[in-house]
Amino acid sequence: MSSSPPPQPFKFPREHSFPPFFTPQTNLTTHHAQQTKWSSLVLSYCRHHRIFKLSLSDSLSQSDLFHNQQINRRLSPQHQRSIIDFLRKEGRAEYQKENGGDLVYIYWRTPEEWAGIIESWIEETAQKGQVLTVYELLEGENTRGSEFYGMDREVLIKALNVLVKRGKAQIFGQEDSLGVKFF
Repeated sequence: MSSSPPPQPFKFPREHSFPPFFTPQTNLTTHHAQQTKWSSLVLSYCRHHRIFKLSLSDSLSQSDLFHNQQINRRLSPQHQRSIIDFLRKEGRAEYQKENGGDLVYIYWRTPEEWAGIIESWIEETAQKGQVLTVYELLEGENTRGSEFYGMDREVLIKALNVLVKRGKAQIFGQEDSLGVKFF
């Protein structure tokens, strides 16, 4: 039995060790550059750790993403929300309605990008015309090794709905046993 190598630790950009990076800048040009760098950091961090949903309250207190212990700096909740709002305007984040805005989908790949990956996988593995369950797509032996294996169920559903709108798939069944037919 071979074991896979341990995942590499996330390498933070040098700005993460710069104290002013954690303070909202007042100059509009500097502020925009700061928001852009934070957005890039959030997307890279979530992609590295395969995080699809981020709890804003937990990430402030438990994550090294918004907190650098070495320089004793932590992002304020307001600054964190402004970064998430910036990501949302770019189509890279979406507040989950059920949890009062504390949980946020982070789209290091948008549902449209995931839809393209799934569509390519369907083509490459000759699955057109087949019916697969959502469980099989997320956890199935056939999908092991695919980029979408083990992804967040809700993000997968959003990607599948993109394929439905494009006429490439049909979703049917009950919430706990959804099936998808690919065209």
